[in-house]
Amino acid sequence: MVRLEISKSINANLDRVWSIISDLDNEPKYWHGTKSVKNIDVKGDKIVREVVIAFRNSKCKEIIEMKKNKSIDIEIVDGPMKGHKIITLNEDNGKTRVDVIWDIKLSGFLSMFTNMVKGHIEDGTRDALERISKECENN
Repeated sequence: MVRLEISKSINANLDRVWSIISDLDNEPKYWHGTKSVKNIDVKGDKIVREVVIAFRNSKCKEIIEMKKNKSIDIEIVDGPMKGHKIITLNEDNGKTRVDVIWDIKLSGFLSMFTNMVKGHIEDGTRDALERISKECENN
């Protein structure tokens, strides 16, 4: 099991941060572990998609539930990892705290490298939050 909790305070209001993290088609721009996304089904705030991740161009199937200006719950249901990535937003005095929780289980060949993968996910999440922060603060 891989469980990570990573947070960052961004010097931007909630609406600005939400506009970036909720644009899921642009996820690879910020989350470099995501190489591409393809929406399979969209019904309101629920999205089913196929994602190609950086590890050996593996495909994952995800079911996403978005709660405007509050959270994005990404349930990874198929692929080399399964579980959840939950992004939560909280605004305080014009800044927005972004909390990311990963709770996943690695399967197959990937499971032999759990500690290494955990480190990559942690670094990738910190880097993504930094890129999101810069995008928010620059515009």
